[in-house]
Amino acid sequence: MATSKLSSAKVARNSKKNLPIAPVLKYEEQHFIDSKKPVWNYSLFTDEDITNFKNGTLYNGYQKFGSHKLNVLKTSGFYFAVWAPNATFVSVIGDFNGWKTKLHPLFVRLDKSGIWEGFIPGFKEGDNYKYYIKGFKGAESKKSDPYGQFCELRPSNASLGWQSKYKWKDAAWMKKRKKNNALNAPWSVYEVHPGSWMRPVKTDEESFNSYLQLKEHLVPYVKKMGFTHVELMPVMEFPYDGSWGYQGTGFFAATSRFGTPDEFRELIDAFHQEGIGVILDWVPSHFPYDAHGLFMFDGTHTYEYADMRKGYHPDWNSYIFNYERAEVRSFLISSARFWLDQFHADGLRVDAVNSILRLDFSRKEGEWVPNKYGGNGNLEAIEFIKLFNETVYRDFPDIQTIAEEASDWPKISKPTTEGGLGFGMKWMMGWMHDTLDYFKLNPIMRQFHQDKFSFSMMYFYDENFMLPFSHDEVVHGKSPMVYKMPGDEWQKFANLRLLYTYMYTHPGAKLLFMGNEFAQTSEWNYKTELDWPLLKYPCHQLMQDCVRDLNLIYRNHPALYQLQYDTKGFEWVDLAHKAESVIAFVRKGKNKKNNMLVVLNMTPVVRHNWKLRVKGKAAWTEIFNSDYEKYWGAGHVFNPAPQAVLVDKKRQIYEINLQLPALAGIILV
Repeated sequence: MATSKLSSAKVARNSKKNLPIAPVLKYEEQHFIDSKKPVWNYSLFTDEDITNFKNGTLYNGYQKFGSHKLNVLKTSGFYFAVWAPNATFVSVIGDFNGWKTKLHPLFVRLDKSGIWEGFIPGFKEGDNYKYYIKGFKGAESKKSDPYGQFCELRPSNASLGWQSKYKWKDAAWMKKRKKNNALNAPWSVYEVHPGSWMRPVKTDEESFNSYLQLKEHLVPYVKKMGFTHVELMPVMEFPYDGSWGYQGTGFFAATSRFGTPDEFRELIDAFHQEGIGVILDWVPSHFPYDAHGLFMFDGTHTYEYADMRKGYHPDWNSYIFNYERAEVRSFLISSARFWLDQFHADGLRVDAVNSILRLDFSRKEGEWVPNKYGGNGNLEAIEFIKLFNETVYRDFPDIQTIAEEASDWPKISKPTTEGGLGFGMKWMMGWMHDTLDYFKLNPIMRQFHQDKFSFSMMYFYDENFMLPFSHDEVVHGKSPMVYKMPGDEWQKFANLRLLYTYMYTHPGAKLLFMGNEFAQTSEWNYKTELDWPLLKYPCHQLMQDCVRDLNLIYRNHPALYQLQYDTKGFEWVDLAHKAESVIAFVRKGKNKKNNMLVVLNMTPVVRHNWKLRVKGKAAWTEIFNSDYEKYWGAGHVFNPAPQAVLVDKKRQIYEINLQLPALAGIILV
């Protein structure tokens, strides 16, 4: 081995001129194991970076770790950096060097950070690579890059050299998205599994629409349907299609199933140009045991807890991040910031938060160890969640984080300064289960369960809730939404339209999984596509029209969103008629003139001359009726000019006379 040294002054001049990311080149050493392919000892890390990494506060790790295309001393190549603290030898292998493990060894830093790094001249964009690691007790492994930003298409799993060239065109959206993503803005979210929303070949599992094809088809569809946001189930690289993306191995890489990272940027950009926000599912709770992934990364438990009472997920046969380890916290928060920074994501929906917080999640007595206070909370995980939310809201104040959390853990969506976890919103799983349980009932029995129906408003203001009818509710034998409804075909569709009317007028953000909007008749199957041919049948096409109109009403009427997390925004009008199962409430905006009256008839009995007493309005107009013929309803009971009579002048209370169609909801302004 021979070495050569260059003056630091010359290095500084060249690096300042040629490098997109400011380097720290303390010295340069060349390996002449293969004289044509030397490795230079080169670093992008400052001393401050190393300190932050060791403290768990390096939040731009994607700019330092991984592989980066650089021009060093007028030589093009890629810089590599990987954390492998228990390794005794690390090298870069790939097609470029015949996968030979000794040709391109990396240098270990002398600061005991566990970081191995080096610059490989001649490595080209698109070249594949892995890290060969000789680790703890001589264990040997070949790992893809934890910070890699592009990967081979599965079943191959090497990382790929990549540098983004994308020029964003969404400046108008980014300028106004603080308003669009605010909690007092309308949030109607269309949840999408990109691989199975629509396929070029319906029944071919390997037939995917690319990011650019999704731009062509999905973006205008979401726009036409009136949704304000789209939520994409995980697009971070994952090996097994059947995990739906929730068993990820690439926390910085958009999956190559649909194209390149820049093509994914173009898809997000297209949504933004149409005024639609993009939420990404993010999974910091666990990862699979695939050989090329994070598990036993350098021969021992590097990213996961070593104690399997904390480190193993029995439900998902996967491994839990070690939130106590500072370098793992840096990795995860860097991942979150990466998608918000580099992909302009408008929010992150954090999966399986309950499993992160609780030591006893899916564990029996004796299978978990209490924390130092004797409780079941994972103390370092709780602090990680708080740190994550504090960091992303500090750096990206115009986004939202959304917790998928089904327990009664308090203050999920309250600020950390108030003892909360700091999320912007929380999925309202209790509402979802109670609502579906109620609507599954024969309408004759609903009169005995009105308390369950109204219970949500007893605790609604505890959190900033999102009402979800997600993918989890239409798989694994749970049946599609329309077949959860009782009755004959007409009643099933009427019940579903009534359910959606209730959802869109209930306080809180909304989320609807793809296919629910046109009453898909089969459970979701990730191996095929949605049942688009159903739209040739009026009942399905008109259900789609109904959801579109509900979206537009929600977006266009401030009473439905301005005060959606404020007690001033909702008032019960009638809960007393349990036997008839008629429910009425008012939604309020900042301007009283915008108030809306919602009346729900939960039985298949038409109610003529139904009288309600409401405050402050003599004139009302029906703007929506889920029984309209244009939605495949009966269409003969509606309220073109409802009569209102002043019955209490002092309190300005009017009695309004309504006609209530069967199994239907009406909205009046």
